[in-house]
Amino acid sequence: MENRKIEKLDVEASLLGFGCMRFPLDQDGHIEEKEAEKMIDLAIESGVTYIDTAYPYHDGDSEPFVGRVLKKYPRESFKLATKLPIWNINSQQEAIEIFDSQLKRLDVEYVDFYLLHALDADKWKKVKEYHIIEMCEELRKQGKIKYLGFSFHDEFNVFEEIIRYHSWDFCQLQLNYMDMEIQAGQRGVDLANELGIPLVVMEPIKGATI
Repeated sequence: MENRKIEKLDVEASLLGFGCMRFPLDQDGHIEEKEAEKMIDLAIESGVTYIDTAYPYHDGDSEPFVGRVLKKYPRESFKLATKLPIWNINSQQEAIEIFDSQLKRLDVEYVDFYLLHALDADKWKKVKEYHIIEMCEELRKQGKIKYLGFSFHDEFNVFEEIIRYHSWDFCQLQLNYMDMEIQAGQRGVDLANELGIPLVVMEPIKGATI
């Protein structure tokens, strides 16, 4: 597995990450845990060190499942990413409560890469109104977050406003050979590079349809 050093953060992770949004399901629609655990184990055995989940994945079951599987591995051997569901909050206190629950669900003391999830124009208003960035920076001071970023689903002009607003550690964009102009697209990549903000790419094979 090829690794990539993120110079700005002085951290190294596998170039390919493992996303935890589309695990195989059993007949009841729940995570097929034996098969899903084999998938995580194979990824880690193959050198993957970046594990990406989120609060709403698999109706809330992804974080606790991933946390249980990762307990087999030394905490320093992987980088864990999860995300704050901005659409679920109506105050900063609610955001803090969700974050605290995420640490418990994942059974970790800190998150390596914490993202404000799926930002668009409306969610961005909530981020500013509830001072979510300031909250996250305080969590960083407490050692509960290492790197702060956001994932994005909207038009380029919204992306430009968000990425220029704060000195982000990283951001996550949808990008693949079919979607170079969708959402922030290649223009977003170019702007992030211009600003020196590291990128994580999601949907590189468009949900396995490419």
